Amino acid sequence: MSLAKPIIWSIAGNDSGGGAGLSADSRAAAAFGVHLCPVVAAITAQNSQGVQLVQATAPEVLEAQLAALAEDMPPAVIKTGLLGSAENVEVLAGWVQGLRQINPHLALVVDPVLRASSGDDLADEALLTAYRELLLPLATLVTPNQSEAQRLGLQVAAAHDGSQPSLCVTGGDAPDQADWSMDWLQSPQAVGWLALPLITPPHNHGTGCTFATSAAAALALGFVVADAVVLAKMATTAALQNAYAAGSGAGPVQAQSGFALQPELMPYMGWGEALPAVCEAPPAPPPKPAAPLAAGIYALADSVDRLEEILDAGAKLVQLRIKRPENADNDWLAQLQTDIQAAVALAAHYQAQLFINDHVGAAMQVKAGGLHLGQEDWEQLSATVRKVLLKNLQAGRVHIGISSHSLWELARARSIVPTYIACGPVWATTTKDMPWLPQGLDNLSWWARMAGCPVVGIGGVLEYEQATQIARAGAAAAAIGRGLGERPVQPLPQWNQAFAAGQTDAALPAPALPHSSLESTA
Repeated sequence: MSLAKPIIWSIAGNDSGGGAGLSADSRAAAAFGVHLCPVVAAITAQNSQGVQLVQATAPEVLEAQLAALAEDMPPAVIKTGLLGSAENVEVLAGWVQGLRQINPHLALVVDPVLRASSGDDLADEALLTAYRELLLPLATLVTPNQSEAQRLGLQVAAAHDGSQPSLCVTGGDAPDQADWSMDWLQSPQAVGWLALPLITPPHNHGTGCTFATSAAAALALGFVVADAVVLAKMATTAALQNAYAAGSGAGPVQAQSGFALQPELMPYMGWGEALPAVCEAPPAPPPKPAAPLAAGIYALADSVDRLEEILDAGAKLVQLRIKRPENADNDWLAQLQTDIQAAVALAAHYQAQLFINDHVGAAMQVKAGGLHLGQEDWEQLSATVRKVLLKNLQAGRVHIGISSHSLWELARARSIVPTYIACGPVWATTTKDMPWLPQGLDNLSWWARMAGCPVVGIGGVLEYEQATQIARAGAAAAAIGRGLGERPVQPLPQWNQAFAAGQTDAALPAPALPHSSLESTA
């Protein structure tokens, strides 16, 4: 018996030409493997060249459709498209409020279809007012284009303060970025530009519908908003690539399953208002890391003494992780500088590749060849320091590894084209208090396929077999800390053997879609 699929209600218009509206929504939902219930809010007479007539569904007819579905097929997510009238907005808003009495986490994705792609205006002032006053305050995510965002009074800002729903301005091309397709995201998890190389096929009917439904489908599968938008951009770009002619005008885009296994569709993302660093280079072919990573066991040390023990045991890829105390004073900082300098000297002596965790300033002062940074650490660096690091990274003068725990963090990590991207936690870990769910080997395999650079599996690696599985997943290295025990010279050869065995075993397949690594409350 097959498992039940998450249910989405799409409350939108019927496009008689089969390009946009509920037709596009159905194709997008199928690409994600969710079940879409098409609720007709408006009927249009249109073809590939334009809209001839729009007739809103009578409010009582809309009410009857929603009542029938609520009785038997309650939604995980509601997505809206063309609603046709202010009265229909009022009906829908009442239903959302009522359903949230039963399911407080019910998500609402609003695609404010105010104008047809042909240019026909589909919204009067009464409808705009209903959107602003009744629907947007209930929305989880709104996916307008630039014009729609302006008409609705939605504020584009460099932060998400919770005063309005999550916002993704689609087609929001950044200035002077003619080679890139840029969308602006504001969400509780992340704010910034999402970018992919621009494609301009002649057929693009239903692009906005596909994006919004894809985001809704991802939310229904348990992804948080930022991750859902990443997947929506991937699915929509694939749909544009698969678009076809139907009629003499713009044909429909065609969402299809399998899009999430195409590495070229994984977007880049910037931090805040800054563009993704990769956007400063030509978009194709995709850039590659400037410096290689020593594959195998990635040994973690919390002190210089421990680092020396690990190096003496034969480790060739190491990280020094010295945690900064809350009361760090000048004496501690001076000792940190001394420790990093000693670590650099030890790595040179043992001919090993060394990464310094955080402490960018101290590492740069002694010209450490490798840095490992968390996402928040990179975000806190000044624009000047980032620019210097990127220049040195691209020139191969420094190696940079960066952590990632989610799809939007992977998109951000990719944007700097690092030496490696860490994926974690692969298994549950007590070493660090984190909100992230275990990635598992399925997500690790997906990361290894999609990252565009070497991937390091980290978190909860305590058994030799786990290193074997990490290698089978396609990761370049397995990060080991506590698993090295008190005397690394004894277990390190076994760790190396276990990882090497995985490199020769059958590779683990990557899933068609990753799973969420953060508990969704949408």
